Amino acid sequence: MPDLPQLLLFIAAGWLLNLTPGPDVLYIVSTSLRQGARAGMVAALGIFAGCFVHVAVATVGLGALLAASATAFTVVKVIGAAYLVWMGWRLLRAAPGQWNPDAATEAAPLKRVFWRGFLTNVLNPKVALFFLAFLPQFIALDAANKTLAFLALGVLFSINALPVTLGYAWLSAWAARRVDRVRRAMHWMDRASGVLFIGFGVRLALTDSPAS
Repeated sequence: MPDLPQLLLFIAAGWLLNLTPGPDVLYIVSTSLRQGARAGMVAALGIFAGCFVHVAVATVGLGALLAASATAFTVVKVIGAAYLVWMGWRLLRAAPGQWNPDAATEAAPLKRVFWRGFLTNVLNPKVALFFLAFLPQFIALDAANKTLAFLALGVLFSINALPVTLGYAWLSAWAARRVDRVRRAMHWMDRASGVLFIGFGVRLALTDSPAS
């Protein structure tokens, strides 16, 4: 493990990186605005669980395979891009209406919210590649067990991200309850989120393989 200054730098960098909007944050925010803080936090927990899949995958070497194999990267990339586009299409087709936590929860059970968040994270191969690019910077060249250090930093990064994602969920729900314009704009928020999800999917599909 890195020394204390390096560890503090790692934690701070992790917070900054997790504050950057992306598919995960977009899913949490749109879920919170539509269904309330509870559903948004469940979405955040789904994404949190997905991060551990990437940590495990990267630790055992599939992340390295994705970075080296154009075929493996392309397969995972296409699946992830298709899922993001599907999520965007669903949001674009969402029916207009007032923000209603009870009705929204019935339409989208929390179990489904969790698994959608999980898949949003797991089906993005860039997350695995990110772990491979970011975590080794904080592992000493002379570390006795680099694999264990990689795993420990991956777990720490995922736990470190949880307050940020839960904060996004709570703040989004807080705004939806208190700002009338946000409630009236929910229909357009769904459409804007749908366009962004499709954009993330298309961008992911057009991403070149690291081996190309």
